[in-house]
Amino acid sequence: MAIHTEIVGFEGAAGRIDCALDWPEGAPRGWALVLHPHSLQGGARDNKVVTTIARACLQHGLVAVRPDFRGVGASEGAFDKSIGETQDMRALVAQFRARHPTLAAQPWVLGGFSFGTSVAAGLHAGLAAAGDARLPVALILAGAAVQRFQPADIPAPAHTFMVHGERDEVVPCAETMDWARARSLPVVVIPDASHFFHGKLLILRQLVLDKLTVALAA
Repeated sequence: MAIHTEIVGFEGAAGRIDCALDWPEGAPRGWALVLHPHSLQGGARDNKVVTTIARACLQHGLVAVRPDFRGVGASEGAFDKSIGETQDMRALVAQFRARHPTLAAQPWVLGGFSFGTSVAAGLHAGLAAAGDARLPVALILAGAAVQRFQPADIPAPAHTFMVHGERDEVVPCAETMDWARARSLPVVVIPDASHFFHGKLLILRQLVLDKLTVALAA
């Protein structure tokens, strides 16, 4: 759990990006950017899957950064099918680093749920293509919908952690398996889990904790 949550604003191409920063107990050892599901379908930074991933990051001493995408809450602009949202997140990363240089020098993690996975994958690909020297140590994709909002050939790093529900009713497990297969990525499938991981959030949290243990030890 966060010892306190701070609400801050960043500036994206469409205006304010309203963001929650969850601060861990003790000195942070890095930070995590965790992205929410589809803005037009009720997605927001307080989504239970998003907060589950964020809490796992907090347990590892990371500051959890949870923005609302454009058009959600106090964030300005309108839904842009991951194009504008990805641009906004690149701006957020740059501004966060400028405001928190000590954290910027430490490891960071990039994660998303559902639509948020498409923005996370697009952000990672853009940073890598730009030669960013501080790429995240882990890319966490839960209930991945990357294939629905990004180019078919978008790359993903070898350390990508994919977790999916066996009974996902929004993004069928087979669809995500096809996307992962083309990139030689493993997928952790939680038996009987739905898209929103109802009744399986503790399992999801432990899986993310385990992934972070390895990623942050590297």
